[in-house]
Amino acid sequence: MEEMEEELKCPVCGSFYREPIILPCSHNLCQACARNILVQTPESESPQSRRASGSGVSDYDYLDLDKMSLYSEADSGYGSYGGFASAPTTPCQKSPNGVRVFPPAMPPPATHLSPALAPVPRNSCITCPQCHRSLILDDRGLRGFPKNRVLEGVIDRYQQSKAAALKCQLCEKAPKEATVMCEQCDVFYCDPCRLRCHPPRGPLAKHRLVPPAQGRVSRRLSPRKVSTCTDHELENHSMYCVQCKMPVCYQCLEEGKHSSHEVKALGAMWKLHKSQLSQALNGLSDRAKEAKEFLVQLRTMVQQIQENSVEFEACLVAQCDALIDALNRRKAQLLARVNKEHEHKLKVVRDQISHCTVKLRQTTGLMEYCLEVIKENDPSGFLQISDALIRRVHLTEDQWGKGTLTPRMTTDFDLSLDNSPLLQSIHQLDFVQMKVQPRNCDALHFQNTKASSPVPATPILQLEECCTHNNSATLSWKQPPLSTVPAEGYILELDDGNGGQFREVYVGKETMCTVDGLHFNSTYNARIKAFNKTGVSQYSKTLVLQTSEVAWFAFDPGSAHSDIIFSNDNLTVTCSSYDDRVVLGKTGFSKGVHYWELTVDRYDNHPDPAFGVARIDVMKDVMLGKDDKAWAMYVDNNRSWFMHNNSHTNRTEGGITKGATIGVLLDLNRKTLTFFINDEQQGPIAFENVEGMFFPAVSLNRNVQVSTVPSNVEVTSEAACAQVTLHTGLPVPDFYSSRASIA
Repeated sequence: MEEMEEELKCPVCGSFYREPIILPCSHNLCQACARNILVQTPESESPQSRRASGSGVSDYDYLDLDKMSLYSEADSGYGSYGGFASAPTTPCQKSPNGVRVFPPAMPPPATHLSPALAPVPRNSCITCPQCHRSLILDDRGLRGFPKNRVLEGVIDRYQQSKAAALKCQLCEKAPKEATVMCEQCDVFYCDPCRLRCHPPRGPLAKHRLVPPAQGRVSRRLSPRKVSTCTDHELENHSMYCVQCKMPVCYQCLEEGKHSSHEVKALGAMWKLHKSQLSQALNGLSDRAKEAKEFLVQLRTMVQQIQENSVEFEACLVAQCDALIDALNRRKAQLLARVNKEHEHKLKVVRDQISHCTVKLRQTTGLMEYCLEVIKENDPSGFLQISDALIRRVHLTEDQWGKGTLTPRMTTDFDLSLDNSPLLQSIHQLDFVQMKVQPRNCDALHFQNTKASSPVPATPILQLEECCTHNNSATLSWKQPPLSTVPAEGYILELDDGNGGQFREVYVGKETMCTVDGLHFNSTYNARIKAFNKTGVSQYSKTLVLQTSEVAWFAFDPGSAHSDIIFSNDNLTVTCSSYDDRVVLGKTGFSKGVHYWELTVDRYDNHPDPAFGVARIDVMKDVMLGKDDKAWAMYVDNNRSWFMHNNSHTNRTEGGITKGATIGVLLDLNRKTLTFFINDEQQGPIAFENVEGMFFPAVSLNRNVQVSTVPSNVEVTSEAACAQVTLHTGLPVPDFYSSRASIA
């Protein structure tokens, strides 16, 4: 019964229907609510004006169309009266149950008549709040709509069934519980009100008093008031018009518009429609029963989904853990091979060290013995042993020359781990879609084969997030907004900076990538494509990237010797050791012309700092230029030398003092390295045929300190602290540019 309550409430006021009337659309309204939502239509829309304008609609046609929502605008939901002040164009309020209500255009005139008898404005229109169909009322107004007596009876029975106890209907304040009901008066009485208002004497003595419960039953079973015809208020309905589908009286058949319609007996049609409604209810009842069973099924599915999710997650974790365990086992095996190679290299080198040490000890002993023999003044005694000693010396010398001073083992590990296929397989690891999903771990399968799904859409480069810095480029991309095919990863490709072929520089799931180690002052072309198990998408539009013309960099703590001390945001370095230590810049160069300067802020005890370029794997515990991985100029207070692979060349007069500036010019186009002191070239071109990747480099000891600072940053020296300042981001000197153009 409680589910039925919404059917018994008015869509306008939200309360139980009071004197409900039936609109032509079959919806119901309280009679008072219907009057409240009346709208006065424009004069030109009235039936009289339509007939006067010769629109061809007869009285009969109008009355017939009047019941069929003449102004419904093809059931669009709103009546159309735009352009007139008296008619609203949109709903402006809602009823308590959420139905849109069309309020009156003006307050109704004050009247003391009932809603049914009070006059309605001329040319009034009413719009159904539920289906929004509109129709214009005729001269009868709201009396032209039939009253829904059945709905009234259902509401009465529903309200009576909801009452916990029957109350007295004559108590003035708090009603007391009724004790009797008079069947003739149809009133419930408590004992005091019965004695006062219904004494058992006179005409009232013949009334029959029954208990309240029996009175409730008799009230339910009492015949309802017979509904009267809306066109002939004094006549009861006696027949049913089949064509209009409404009850009619005999006068409607004789003189009304139903005279030519097919009619049937009211009782027969009542029974027929009751039977049809019962049959329809049987079908609806079956659907309601199925809906209840379906809800039970859905609630059961919720619990099963939760249980299956927990089990599925456990299976997934177990399989992933198995993969991780297998990877860890393989990792242990590979580490064992690395350790074996490590031990083998150490053993070979240590054996060579031991052998070389013994040999050196023997050689040193022989040399010391020969020196002592040379000191002897006995010619005959010396000549007796001199030939043998000369042969031993030559033999020992020959032994040192037979590869003894060549390392038997390299320091590099000739092992390269190719993990790209495994990484690609991990990126493509996914679930197999299965039509039947048994509830066990065997149902959780992975695949990395191609499926029948389409390839992903072409990615879009996000130009506002793409940029370059120094010789690095950052690119960002995304999938198209309307793309429905997911991408499992992306492939980023760049050319070589000279318009050559593209090469892959990134493969993965991320949508942003930074590529380092590009050439300075170069133009690169970049493109991106997406892939999944089916294949790869088309390439995106090509993006043109321009790297910086000059480089800004600082010292690199990650590659420097541990005795190097950094400060001032890695722009200043010093050394804690009396031995030379090497520090590199963060940026490497492989193309173009680059120039930077270093200023000596303190120079005590005339050390020999070295300035130049080096490979990334240069030795860090010797002066720059001692090995074949560095090209340098080392300088004192009087002169300088160029040094590479421990070879000293081109001694040049002119040294450095506190405040001196050293310039380094690396021209990779001409493959030369040139040095300057105080804006003057120091000696000839220091090195030629230099090519590859080079990093700015400096070697120093605790007597000299070096710092790198951008050219627009001022450096403040600290007390008792030696400094050398590196100025970066500098253009190539004009004198060199003009010289290069002439050449």
